[in-house]
Amino acid sequence: MRLAILFSGGKDSCFATFWALYQGFEPVLVTVEPEEYSMMFHHPNIKTTKLQAKALGLKQVFVKASDKDWEAKLKTTLTKLKTQGIVTGAIASEYQRRRIENIGEELGIPTYCPLWHKEETLIGEMLDYMEIYVTAVSAEGLGPELLGRPLSELIKKKVPGIHPLLEGGEGETFVCDAPFFQKRIEITEWKKSWDGVRGVAEIKSACLRDKW
Repeated sequence: MRLAILFSGGKDSCFATFWALYQGFEPVLVTVEPEEYSMMFHHPNIKTTKLQAKALGLKQVFVKASDKDWEAKLKTTLTKLKTQGIVTGAIASEYQRRRIENIGEELGIPTYCPLWHKEETLIGEMLDYMEIYVTAVSAEGLGPELLGRPLSELIKKKVPGIHPLLEGGEGETFVCDAPFFQKRIEITEWKKSWDGVRGVAEIKSACLRDKW
């Protein structure tokens, strides 16, 4: 069964990809290239997800879209791919989950949210098995010192009001390795920016390495 994984390269979509593989599905990575500060989709380092697709050995399709036309463009892409279902890495966002469910209903295909409300279990599993870096922060209490650093450092800070998995839009992540990656991604250069309120760690240079 061919499923479209809404893939941003962050921890949630990578874990959702693992779920699909573990279930025996045939995943296709569908990556939306949104406008900056999109309410719906991950923006930093979208181009570098090409390395993740290679590391996973999976097909990837890009959809360039704005907040106004992403639904129509995504539906067109899913129809062309003839996918039989949609997988999203949503954990706590009702807004994201409902929008994707609506698309599934219109196309007549099921939607899957395997991580929904599983924060307590996911935190440990993600930190134990995945190499995750913070690529953006945009909330009080999260500063530039976290950019390009492991997600574990942010979680250890235990900042009041900050969801440990950044589900309130407080930040974004990028996964360099996991047990289901065939190769590991090595980041060799970051470009970090900070405007006093929010910041981004852009991956300027990275490559694939053998894991053994």
